[in-house]
Amino acid sequence: MLRAPSGGEVRVDIPVVLAPMAGITNPAYRQLCREQGAGLYVCEMITSRGIIENDAKTLSMLQFDPGETVRSVQLYGVDPEVMGQGAKILCEDFEVAHIDLNFGCPVPKVTRKGGGGVLPYKRDRLRAICSAVVEAADAYGVPVTIKTRKGIDADHLTYIDAGHIAQETGVAAIALHGRTVSQAYSGQADWDSIAHLVREVDIPVLGNGDIWEATTALDMVERTGCDGVVVGRGCLGRPWLFRDLAEAFAGGRVQHLPTLGEVAAMVRRHAELLADLMGEERGLTDLRKHMSWYFKGFPVGGEIRRGLGLVSSFADLDAQLARLDADAPYPRQELGSPRGRQGSPRERVVMPEGWLADTCGMDLDLAAAESDVSGG
Repeated sequence: MLRAPSGGEVRVDIPVVLAPMAGITNPAYRQLCREQGAGLYVCEMITSRGIIENDAKTLSMLQFDPGETVRSVQLYGVDPEVMGQGAKILCEDFEVAHIDLNFGCPVPKVTRKGGGGVLPYKRDRLRAICSAVVEAADAYGVPVTIKTRKGIDADHLTYIDAGHIAQETGVAAIALHGRTVSQAYSGQADWDSIAHLVREVDIPVLGNGDIWEATTALDMVERTGCDGVVVGRGCLGRPWLFRDLAEAFAGGRVQHLPTLGEVAAMVRRHAELLADLMGEERGLTDLRKHMSWYFKGFPVGGEIRRGLGLVSSFADLDAQLARLDADAPYPRQELGSPRGRQGSPRERVVMPEGWLADTCGMDLDLAAAESDVSGG
């Protein structure tokens, strides 16, 4: 349950949240995942400045399918006043029921301007943003959550202070990715940091990082005491993971291992939803980036893989899917293995000059940190 200070609430029957991912969690993918199991499914990250300036690209991302009864959006920005205005518009004009704030993006083009995962180092600005958004959203009974990382690097951790600030400003819950900005997506997530945050705050804590299977999610909750999990890369090419998660949190331990034919059917369903959203050619083109995730580890020849990576119509897609061995079993060697981007740790996090000199940032002009790049 996510509660706003005034009493407004969003009920999440299964403590699972689909992490917003740029270019991935559009209405089609959210619906595909929602058809598999319960949870909270968050829209792609949008910028507060884009909302208040009526930016066409930003507004085009604020789409919801008819079955999306809980409209959830991740909001990004660096200016408290603009963030408050953006939150008001989301609640009033788009009937959003939940707002999540992104303080975890590790992308250099964002951090070099003081945004994303480095912003929590400036505690006063973090507090001002949380306060402004909570106040604006609470007028509509809409709960606000935040997502952050452990800190900039091992020497500049911010997550405990961020947790206290979130609690003090009326934030409903905090999600912690157990990596620093310098780690990006490399190495192993530090679940001990999630457990530490759970002990430090009274608001719900959601754990994020290295949840590749439903059993992993249960292990995280058991080891850390967190109230729920945020799933990002683990569901890439595997929307059925939300079915496993729903059953696992309901007390079951069933793991669905679809055959290649069943995966092909899921791809076809994904294509239909994308075509409904964008039109056939654009939707099928958008589907291409998902192909390597869907068929990772399966015995699919190079020629078919190349064909799947070039589809632009249902005719193209159906022709390639028909060539697959529908009875091929799920590749068990892929279970529990990382998916999506990983990369290497960064020797140096790119930040504005003098960023680490002190923890105050209200006097800084960070407008250039607004970006349409999301993550966390």
